[in-house]
Amino acid sequence: MNQDTSPSPMQWLGYERSQGKKGIRNKVLVIYTVECASFVAKEIVKRTDHQEVEVVGFQGCTDNEYAVRMLIALIRHPNVGAVLAVGLGCEYIQPQWLAEKAAAEGKPAEWFFIQDAGGTQKSIEKGLTLVKDLEQQLENTPRVPMGVADLVIGAECGGSDYTSGLAGNVLVGRFYDWLVDQGGTAIFEEIVEAIGLRDHLLARGADEAAREALANTYDKALDYCKAVRQYSVSPGNFAGGLSTIEEKSMGAFIKSGSRPIQGVLKVGANPPHPGLWLLDTTPDPHWMNFGITNPNDNEGLMALIASGSHLTFLVTGRGSVVGSAVAPVVKITGNSDTYRHMSDDMDVDAGVMLRGACTQEDATARLVQLVTAVAGGQLTKAEEQGHKEYFIPYKYQEKDVVKPRRCDT
Repeated sequence: MNQDTSPSPMQWLGYERSQGKKGIRNKVLVIYTVECASFVAKEIVKRTDHQEVEVVGFQGCTDNEYAVRMLIALIRHPNVGAVLAVGLGCEYIQPQWLAEKAAAEGKPAEWFFIQDAGGTQKSIEKGLTLVKDLEQQLENTPRVPMGVADLVIGAECGGSDYTSGLAGNVLVGRFYDWLVDQGGTAIFEEIVEAIGLRDHLLARGADEAAREALANTYDKALDYCKAVRQYSVSPGNFAGGLSTIEEKSMGAFIKSGSRPIQGVLKVGANPPHPGLWLLDTTPDPHWMNFGITNPNDNEGLMALIASGSHLTFLVTGRGSVVGSAVAPVVKITGNSDTYRHMSDDMDVDAGVMLRGACTQEDATARLVQLVTAVAGGQLTKAEEQGHKEYFIPYKYQEKDVVKPRRCDT
């Protein structure tokens, strides 16, 4: 009698990587290493016209360690199966070096300089040939069983209104509790949207080391907001019914759920073990005040993905249309009017909880069902429409949580 090896509803087939990781997508990632190479890279992807061939890149010609770490993290991401790096020929970040990083991960990789290839059209033709070969190599990627304990899921807010803290983020928080209880990994970010909640944040620390890291991260974020004379609250938030940064913070923080926070991640670092983690995207102190935090939603999404998120939640009250390269984006709104008005873009209507049409338990179960379907290959609304935005900025950030110097305390 043959044994049934088909995946259960809570399991699906993922893509096995040589380093032991499992991906939910099998992408060819085309990376440009300077803005001067972006047209060629984007044209290669456009003419390939394949769902799983995507482009990301860094605009700068000069060195930025933060951007380099992000590119390396995206190369290592389990959703990425192969890499083509495209450079102009005179920039700091070298495409050969990125291709070697991919090869060290056991991923097929190619690279070239546009100057060596002979200009725009010859480079596009060369790139199309290389991508076709990489796609063929990925056809033999082994498929392996995956379950929720294998998942890393990130979450951030964008375009929040009064429903975000009452429904959208509440739903994500309940899902995160469920995910952590199942042995999975959850990452939330936007420490600048926890301003005013220091005691609440520290009380969630899993141990003394986690509480110290959370305290240092919070204090740095508050100092940053004071230094730039701006908090993470916008005219759109006010128009949506939010009144203060503290009110927005309470609504944003609830998406972390109620489980202990294991520690703080810096951008590009993967969680060392399952559980709930805070991702710090705020620049560290630098004499040039190098970089800003949360310049747009895709900066935050890319940071979550660079830290290993297989997929991300974008919680929006007022509505958003973006997706992301590398990992699917599930867009959740707590505003049923927004869901109806932007039904082509919104994946989940959490407003049903506010209307009393659905309990929190039932809404969470529906989200679990959607997440497992997306992990198994179902396209999100953003993927269906071809939204693959990305943003990799200049920024200064240390690899570890910065502890205040004794003379600063």
